[in-house]
Amino acid sequence: MKQAQDLAVQAARAAGALMRRHFLSPKKIHSATRHDIKLELDVRCQKLIERTLRAAYPHIAVLGEEGVLGNPGAGHRWVVDPIDGTVNFAYGIPHACVSIALQARNAGAGMRSSIFKAQGSGSKVQAHPDAAYETVVGVVYDPFCDELWTAIRGGRAYLNRRVVRVSARNRLSEAIASVGFAKETATLRSMLPVLNRLVHRVRKVRIMGAAALALTYVASGRMEAYIESGIRLWDIAAGGLILECAGGDFWHEPLAGAHTYRVMANNGRLRRQLGELIEPSAKAARSRSS
Repeated sequence: MKQAQDLAVQAARAAGALMRRHFLSPKKIHSATRHDIKLELDVRCQKLIERTLRAAYPHIAVLGEEGVLGNPGAGHRWVVDPIDGTVNFAYGIPHACVSIALQARNAGAGMRSSIFKAQGSGSKVQAHPDAAYETVVGVVYDPFCDELWTAIRGGRAYLNRRVVRVSARNRLSEAIASVGFAKETATLRSMLPVLNRLVHRVRKVRIMGAAALALTYVASGRMEAYIESGIRLWDIAAGGLILECAGGDFWHEPLAGAHTYRVMANNGRLRRQLGELIEPSAKAARSRSS
């Protein structure tokens, strides 16, 4: 695992260097929707990371937004987001990062929330496609602050080789909560009531636009919570493990759709209080989909 982590760090730093070199350059848009942008540099960073990882571990698959490279049923898989916070990056906001996780096939454990009610299927329950895997290595690199978070399952979380821990705040009124809005209209609708309730209960709400950094900020004690619905696995796999290794609570619930989740990450002291604010919206969303 340490060798795999070192390789992931090498790949993340290489992609981060590419991001820094092109930060002030005109950005070539690969594709765009109303609430999201994909850049040509996303693809270049992805390819750079893939070459680095596959050169050392050709038998390990690579999962990302573009699909799976290699055997989708492999015993291990890398889960990669080459630029998390692409819209920030495209607009010249220096808050974006590289996220790389290594997952191992583990049919007995899998991700902690591995069952969901399939959309439109009533009470029918299906196994989530990610259920057979759990994250064992996590690397998140912010090239603009030169901050590198790393973790190996069962160990501690590190920021630039120094141990980090979640904050000890246990009152929602003292918390800073990061909120994310995924690109789909349905998830925007579901999160707006959450934001409206949350903003009156916490010290501050922050909408910063990079899920992996939101998770590592909670892991580092800079914030107490991160909430989003409709987020994808490659955005949260590495940061989620880092948060857990820092003593936090990486609560995540699978949703219908490939590698899609609802996240209520926190410092391990606020899940019940946050859940009371979020659950009404979750029930309403489930009611609309059934």
